[in-house]
Amino acid sequence: MRILKSSFAVVERRAEHAVKFFYSHLFWHNPGIRALFPVSFEDMERQRDRLFAALTHVIAHLENESLLPYLRDLGRDHRKFLVGPEHYAAVGSSLLAALAEASAGAWTPQVEKAWSEAYQVMADAMTAGAGASEDPPWWDAEVVRHLQYGQDIGVLTLRPHAPLPHLPGQYVSVSSDRVPTTWRTYSIGNAPRADHTLDLHVSRIEQGRLSPALVRDVQPGEMLRLGAAGGQLTFRRADRPVSLIAAGTGWAPIRAMLEDLAQHPPDQDVRLFVVARDAAHLYDRPLIDEYAAAFRWLGVTYITPAPGQHRNQATDRLATALSNRGLWPDQDVYLSGPPLFVDETSYLLEELGARPGRIFYDSAPAAGRGHGPGGRPLGFGEWFLNRPSPHWHNPSGRAPREY
Repeated sequence: MRILKSSFAVVERRAEHAVKFFYSHLFWHNPGIRALFPVSFEDMERQRDRLFAALTHVIAHLENESLLPYLRDLGRDHRKFLVGPEHYAAVGSSLLAALAEASAGAWTPQVEKAWSEAYQVMADAMTAGAGASEDPPWWDAEVVRHLQYGQDIGVLTLRPHAPLPHLPGQYVSVSSDRVPTTWRTYSIGNAPRADHTLDLHVSRIEQGRLSPALVRDVQPGEMLRLGAAGGQLTFRRADRPVSLIAAGTGWAPIRAMLEDLAQHPPDQDVRLFVVARDAAHLYDRPLIDEYAAAFRWLGVTYITPAPGQHRNQATDRLATALSNRGLWPDQDVYLSGPPLFVDETSYLLEELGARPGRIFYDSAPAAGRGHGPGGRPLGFGEWFLNRPSPHWHNPSGRAPREY
């Protein structure tokens, strides 16, 4: 275990070089594999992120019992990319070549042996996960309704061709023929329904590839592809008060949990905090108000900036509201929104006394990875060298959600 962590620490310092070498080696020696990967530069950038995301997660959890289930889920999810057993051998060969290249003089026979054995464990677990799943590689799903709120938010109701199992709070990866080979992950905005339809809440990302098409272009009757449901933001029923905190279309998984709570009322009180950049982005307020009026166990606090103030003021107002809530050590907290919001709010909650093991969220790297001098995007090496303690999306083979 120690030799892998020490070796990976060396590789991280040359992360950009390592990932570029990996994909160059993979595509040169296996040209047929290139068709399985995105065409656009932006999506290949994301793909490179996901490679190191997965490696980072594995190295960080080598001695954790959650690693094998994580790898099995990753293998199950990769079926939507048409990944077969033969691809794992090709990837392993190129990965070892990239690690050796990035390690330079630190690459010894002992290190090579450790990585070879570790990769075989990873490949075996992923292959087992893919083989054990009875679910299809993906679900074809028809768009049966498309609601648009302003220019930036769309809610799509989908009818999968077969029931797609999911729990309130989980997400699915989504692909459209409008943007081939591109997958993005969005939370399901409803508890399971008898008709098996799903709602996806999509926020348009400026210069994004899939979200503009989903918000503005996709019409009822079109078909999308959906990956298997995943994620850890699922409700744990315990005899404790609950706080639900949602920002933007991070409201979707919280809404799904509230739907489930409406059908199976909790024993303790629930406080909902809804954060939006302005009042116009509280697109589901009528439903929230209806729930607040119908259920005595639910209290609601809306957080928006004052008229004419910068949207960041909403964050300050949230901090004040959370401080007034109190009793954080005794609560379970469910948190959903953009990655930076989740990071800052979870840190604030811990400062207020919330127990880290009772703050639940699905994490994703922030889009764009931050900026360097002059506002340019950080390169891979800079990002890994200067990043905060990373929280990767789980499973990291999926793209970050576009809130």
